Amino acid sequence: MHTSITSFAPAGGATRLAVSRNAVSNKSSICFRSKSARSGGARNLQLNTVCRAGGPKQIPVVVNGAAGKMGRELVRAISQARGLELVGAVDVVHVGEDAGEVAGLDEPLEIPISNELPIVLTSVAQDKDRDGVLVDFSEPSSVMETFKQSIAFGIRPVVGTTGYSAKDLQDMVDYCDKATMGAIVSPSYSIGLAAMRQAAETAVFHYNHVEIFESNSDFSLDAPSQNAIITANNLSGLGRLYNKPPKGVTQGTDNGARGQLGEDGLRVHSTFSPGTLAEQEIRFSAAGEQLSFKHTVSDYGAYVPGVIMAIRRVVNIKTFVYGIERLL
Repeated sequence: MHTSITSFAPAGGATRLAVSRNAVSNKSSICFRSKSARSGGARNLQLNTVCRAGGPKQIPVVVNGAAGKMGRELVRAISQARGLELVGAVDVVHVGEDAGEVAGLDEPLEIPISNELPIVLTSVAQDKDRDGVLVDFSEPSSVMETFKQSIAFGIRPVVGTTGYSAKDLQDMVDYCDKATMGAIVSPSYSIGLAAMRQAAETAVFHYNHVEIFESNSDFSLDAPSQNAIITANNLSGLGRLYNKPPKGVTQGTDNGARGQLGEDGLRVHSTFSPGTLAEQEIRFSAAGEQLSFKHTVSDYGAYVPGVIMAIRRVVNIKTFVYGIERLL
């Protein structure tokens, strides 16, 4: 089954939301527009020996963007996670320095940070007995080139970098289809946010008024963000119309103050708040009651469990997955 990413923009250039199908789960998918041995001592040495003897194989992982805030979190977590082996670290800063020391570990990992991604991927690809994974939390300007290189080397991408377009997403789908290789791309790897979206998909059938509110500390993010658009698209295309004015009432002038209007009348409100890393609320209302789901992230470490889950899952899939809620 071929997966497609579709997009459109109505007159006036306003961003609109759309839904396509996911070839992995056959659910609605999301579209948008606009340790080393030294760190683990004898225990790791013993585990590696078991792997070579035919036991469970560790998943080799490369972190691209290893010196960034999220990258450092991942270097620490992957180097200590059972069944994973950090084999490479890439960034354009701290080149030549030990990835463990840059990440704040007590002992070095003896893995120097490289600025040559193709060389690192070549090294990983030479291990024919294990399926490697590239975790990308780098720059939006390089996300597509990084994705293509990863697929070309037979390394499965887990992408947390944002800033790609609808066309970029479709290209990612096509690359995976041609290579029959799995990849996971998600604007957020928060398991809490994914769980909230699933709860909202149940509640939405019982309310006619639904609005999404978000706040982000990154002023460079598009508004609405890709995270808000995923949530909106999950609640769209269900044959329902939201936020209609009461019968006989003419809606007043909007001027954008009531949020970004999406398909089915769903609205998204986006704000910038340097005091909160990321926050999203889905608000349902009906006569006499209101139901709200709210999720707040205050530390980058909140995304780590979702990334670890994605690393472990991506080696067992052969298609493109967008949004980690499809993995729960």
